[in-house]
Amino acid sequence: MISRRQTLGLFGAAAAVGLLPAMKPARAAATEFRIGWQKNGVLALAKRRGALEKRLADRGITVSWSEFTSGPPLLEALGAGALDFGATGDVPPLFAQAAGAQLYYVGLYRGSPAASAILVRMDSPIKTLEDLKGKKVVFKRGSSAHNVAIKVLRHAGLKPEDVEQIDLSPPDAAAAFKNGSIDAWSIWDPYLAIAEADPETRVLTTAEGIVDSYSFFLASRNFTDANGQVIVDVIDELAKVGKSAQSNLDETVKELSEITGVPVEVTRVTATRKGTDLGSVSTITDAAAAYQQGLADEFYNLGIVPKKLVTGDIIWRPKAS
Repeated sequence: MISRRQTLGLFGAAAAVGLLPAMKPARAAATEFRIGWQKNGVLALAKRRGALEKRLADRGITVSWSEFTSGPPLLEALGAGALDFGATGDVPPLFAQAAGAQLYYVGLYRGSPAASAILVRMDSPIKTLEDLKGKKVVFKRGSSAHNVAIKVLRHAGLKPEDVEQIDLSPPDAAAAFKNGSIDAWSIWDPYLAIAEADPETRVLTTAEGIVDSYSFFLASRNFTDANGQVIVDVIDELAKVGKSAQSNLDETVKELSEITGVPVEVTRVTATRKGTDLGSVSTITDAAAAYQQGLADEFYNLGIVPKKLVTGDIIWRPKAS
């Protein structure tokens, strides 16, 4: 079982922009690289290992880190000029682009669709996806969990308006789910794995066979335009960190457990889900670009994103050397 202290330790990450370094525009000759991170994945491992600090030291660039619990506030900070780089799921960049944020898609990593799921209480009367109709379904609006919820509903022949959609951050959603004030929760790892470890939780469905799992690295347009080689180096270093981590999962599980405060046995679940490959880091592929445009079109047609987007307009590709 997971203690209340361990759970609160993960869910208590500061996401307020007020805790970030002072906002300032990136200068042409960068001396600092400001990263927004969440307690999961390759970026968290790179932070622990000091990999980016070492890679950028010869350029005279220091690295600073600001922690977030989800992608939407992270990209809000990136768009406001408080960050230079960060990682999120597939949906947050759509809202950021619609809001006019000056950023680029600069890299991606493929995750496991099993790392996202719709959860219900063990004693819930909800037995099938169709049973979600009329129920309270919680997710962080504008997050990858939002996309999973929409796709799951569509898979069941339902529309978003067929359920009561509740917008909560992962920490608040965890509390609401625990006390039974909501019916279903769309969430990702490691929050998913923590909830799964509770015998009172039941997985209604994972995203397997329903949603592809793309996550993206985003960067400030100003920073990238002036420091493209830094971005190339960072993506390359993250790929190296990911491949190293994937090749030694026992050690990686210990590291991630120490980063998140989540017990080793629960962390092992997240690291060994079907299809997980920490080394699958790259610049933007044509398949990922097509996926993201399709998602943008779907969310616009559903009235979720307020304007039609051409995601290719903000996809950055390194210049050929």
